[in-house]
Amino acid sequence: MNRLSSATRAALPASVLQPGYDRAEQAIGIVHFGIGAFHRAHQAWYTDRAMTNGDADWGILGISLRSDSVARQLNPQDGLYTLTECSAAGQATQVIGAVQRVLVASEDPQAVIAALAEPEMHVVTFTVTEKGYCRAANGSLDPVLAADASIYYFLEHGLRRRMDARLPGLTLLSCDNLSHNGRQLEQLMSDYLARVDPQLAAWVAQHCTFPCSMVDRIVPATTGEDRTDVAQLTGLEDDGAVMTEPFSQWVIEDRFAGPRPTWERVGADIVADVAPYETAKLRLLNGAHSALAYLGLEREHSFVHEAIADPAIRPLVEQLMRREALPTIPAAPGQDLDAYADSLLDRFANPALNHRLIQIAMDGSQKIPQRWLDTLAESKAPCPAILTALAAWLRHTRGDNCERWGAVDDPKAAALANAWAGGAVGALAAILGTGGLVGSSWEPSGSEQQQLLAALA
Repeated sequence: MNRLSSATRAALPASVLQPGYDRAEQAIGIVHFGIGAFHRAHQAWYTDRAMTNGDADWGILGISLRSDSVARQLNPQDGLYTLTECSAAGQATQVIGAVQRVLVASEDPQAVIAALAEPEMHVVTFTVTEKGYCRAANGSLDPVLAADASIYYFLEHGLRRRMDARLPGLTLLSCDNLSHNGRQLEQLMSDYLARVDPQLAAWVAQHCTFPCSMVDRIVPATTGEDRTDVAQLTGLEDDGAVMTEPFSQWVIEDRFAGPRPTWERVGADIVADVAPYETAKLRLLNGAHSALAYLGLEREHSFVHEAIADPAIRPLVEQLMRREALPTIPAAPGQDLDAYADSLLDRFANPALNHRLIQIAMDGSQKIPQRWLDTLAESKAPCPAILTALAAWLRHTRGDNCERWGAVDDPKAAALANAWAGGAVGALAAILGTGGLVGSSWEPSGSEQQQLLAALA
């Protein structure tokens, strides 16, 4: 069977929607760091729609910092891949053409730097996950991590070239699940440049912008079975195939340094303040997802739709969302949080979307501060559902799930294991205490600590 590419796409059946623009005529206007499945189902999808709608010269150059897996998937396909929306009603597949090629930064760092300095480049987007921001436990920049071919290293060299060439600054748009992600990126970038080049730091502060954003679309890891299904539907092999849900949301702060795609014409929201949407997503969707993951894995479920159907788990998740997290969220005008919670429960129950709980459980130490601990810190009432989920995460870090689900996948796995070596009391202090491994402003009260210790016995 032939592989999807510019040369073979004409053979696709009419049922597969294709890009409505001439890809060969589009210049690259966006660099994206962290070109995984989520980006391809979200920001690249919006950009593809914007170019189909008449925008020009917003092709995307994808950057993988170390792994060459996405480059091997997409470059032989000229950047093309299929996106399949899955629901109980069936599947709909289309080809996305926004990505033109993928660079592996560790293999060709100079090409990445040169791309950032191109006059046609205007926007840099990021989905590098929480750990890609190289933060220390207290949220500040970890200079050791940042020095190791990080996003800051490439931005430093690319932006210096722009400054020296008197080119405009760039919009640096974080799309990761971090609270106030644009402000965090701006502060971390400023801290990095203050150490290496104060003159460049001043130029970036004057000429570049760091909008906050909120992204929402469930994108499970693509399986071999998924690729087989896509090949049968399209008649072509697609190593870069992405599976997702029909729902998608992108809220972006109106703070751009220069030209940008008209994403708002194809479904994105450009707003003055992202915070209410971001907080709702982190504490309701992401908070519920993490609870489903750790509670579901313990009950031997593999997928989100299995966990939400479990009568021992669903009531806890509903309580977490409606009675514990929701009251801590200051809604924007017209933002219906109860309706949002209803829609999340429906999305979680989607039987056509095999979203693996073990995928959600990854990197918990980087996620739970925003998803659970901020709610605990701000809540004026007890939060037993969050504490139940938190105990499940602690048991997961202790290694309770390893026999069935494999080793703990977390950037702080070794430190978490060391914390548990001294027993439960010491582990709680090391993980959740002041200056602990998760770096939160919340730490358990005496009664909360006793509840957690009882759940860990």
